[in-house]
Amino acid sequence: MQVIDDGGAISETSTGGPARTATRESALREPMSAHQLTEVARRLRRHIVTMTAMAGSGHPGGSLSAVEIVASLYFRVLRHRPSEPTWPARDRFVLSKAHACPVLYAALAESGYFPTTELTTFRKIDSRLQGHAHIKTPGVEMSGGSLGQGLSFGIGTALAARLDGRPTRTYVLLGDGECDEGQVWEAAMSAAHYRLDNLVAVVDRNGIQNDRFTSEVMELEPLAAKWRAFGWHTLEIDGHDISQVLAALDEATETKLKPTAIIAKTVKGKGVSFMENNPDFHGKAPNKEQLVQALEEIDRLDG
Repeated sequence: MQVIDDGGAISETSTGGPARTATRESALREPMSAHQLTEVARRLRRHIVTMTAMAGSGHPGGSLSAVEIVASLYFRVLRHRPSEPTWPARDRFVLSKAHACPVLYAALAESGYFPTTELTTFRKIDSRLQGHAHIKTPGVEMSGGSLGQGLSFGIGTALAARLDGRPTRTYVLLGDGECDEGQVWEAAMSAAHYRLDNLVAVVDRNGIQNDRFTSEVMELEPLAAKWRAFGWHTLEIDGHDISQVLAALDEATETKLKPTAIIAKTVKGKGVSFMENNPDFHGKAPNKEQLVQALEEIDRLDG
């Protein structure tokens, strides 16, 4: 049997079959409280609006909607080492909606994968921080662009962990508009077939895709019922309530023989009044005056 120590090393024992009880202690730091995570979320929002404003382009809306989800993962749930991005025993986070990379870059910088000052290079020529997530960036697991591919990639990492006997988990963040893609549902069917209980799909259900509301493009409801019908343990939460996000992620860890889907109801552009529920800011950066207002509003957020 293969056994993995906290450093990711694998040793062999005389019995066959993959280990299922290897340790999963955090490799980042002491777990943060919900209040501390709220403050991290505030910093991530400041980074998102600042880097997109400085670049004059980017996708702030869908980045802001996913802040509490990403903060909870990187600062409470994921087992990872910023000083060793390719650490074999790390959990995997896959940003399937790769255009929302500002929230990922902000979390990686705050975690210590690279200096926060590097966020100012977002979308610049030769920068490691391109407009869609790319594996040239330390901590990024998958290069993205075309929607619908992340869940398939996540299935690959989850299956690989099972075959290697590693206790690692994979978390895939999907957009709700992305769920129009047939590949998402082919992957959903596959994950349930292989009973990948080390796989979690989080759907950022902010109700907007590109320049329209999702209901105008393609009606997704009943979305949770669809995931359940495909064989997933499915939860519906407020994606901006950190306590609900953490509870759902904990329940996913305890769920056996099924992958877990978390439908996180969110607000696109959350925290900035003129961006909230506004399709215009799917892929438009704030100007200088709007940036000042956005930062002021973020600083006034509860928490």
